[in-house]
Amino acid sequence: MQLRVTHETCYDYVPPVDIAQHVAYLQPLNTTNQQLLSHSLHITPTPAQQVATLDVYGNTRQFFSLQTAHTRLLVIARSLVSTRVAAMPDSTIPWEQVRELFRYCANKPFDSAGEFVFASAYAPRHADFAAYASLSFAPGIPLVLAARDLMQRIHRDFTYESQSTQVNTPALEALAQRKGVCQDFAHIMIACLRAYGLPARYVSGYLLTQPAPGQQRLVGSDASHAWVSVYLPDLPELTDAAGVSTGSRWCDFDPTNDRDGWGTPGEDYVTLALGRDYADVSPIRGVIHGGANHMLGVSVTVEPYEADAWTSFATSQGQNQSQSQATSQSQSQSQSQSQSMGTII
Repeated sequence: MQLRVTHETCYDYVPPVDIAQHVAYLQPLNTTNQQLLSHSLHITPTPAQQVATLDVYGNTRQFFSLQTAHTRLLVIARSLVSTRVAAMPDSTIPWEQVRELFRYCANKPFDSAGEFVFASAYAPRHADFAAYASLSFAPGIPLVLAARDLMQRIHRDFTYESQSTQVNTPALEALAQRKGVCQDFAHIMIACLRAYGLPARYVSGYLLTQPAPGQQRLVGSDASHAWVSVYLPDLPELTDAAGVSTGSRWCDFDPTNDRDGWGTPGEDYVTLALGRDYADVSPIRGVIHGGANHMLGVSVTVEPYEADAWTSFATSQGQNQSQSQATSQSQSQSQSQSQSMGTII
């Protein structure tokens, strides 16, 4: 399946921002299940400096610097990806055996998946996560089945409710209130798995949504998505032409939609970035000087690719703004402020 993604972010500032430094995670990954066919990033005003680098997890991050006063920042990322699904190989390794693989032992060979065993800012250690997960981790059960059961329980037990949480809502709070959005459900599942010493990572991306019967697809009406990836060391290890691992030992689980699969929950998913939690891969964050108050607008469109239907940049920009989801936030009058944003379902 080929999918076209347009992710537009607009900040309006009062008073103007004098200078700003930003980093964006808006370029989809190349994986065994996904090929990035094209990508562009349009930034207004034009940055004084812009550079793309890879982070420690293999994500592409764009640094850009704005050195002139501005009252608006507009960032539009446009990507075309080809996605596919593959049949899940058999995985029978018990969860206890995986846990033992990541217990500290002197001179043990390094496994990069071990970086995803430890607590992180949005997925902390707490007995409540272990208690909730306990029903899924019967002795001797294969990890893939335990993870799937945990995913299904979160899907059943929690209510999806927009605006019920904020980007910085602690996972423990979402666990207690039994409601939230996809970011919350992903962090809860990750914290539960790590509570049992199991590697789990946060996946940011997009999901192709279908309009209601008889309704047209609305440009800008989609949003970012988030799910979980679990390490299964008995899956086959695939490498690319350069001999680099392609991450084929990870299985993805989406507790929001009760879907899972090898490397992706489905071909209608677009993988954007991987990290320990949201803090590693927030779409745009940065530090600004000035701009004490701002209005944030975000619009995302995910659609099947049809070359004849793809409009010009100017038309796309106008349509997206008409469907933009805006939120306002007032910040304290400080000379240096940090930003972190993302509209997530």
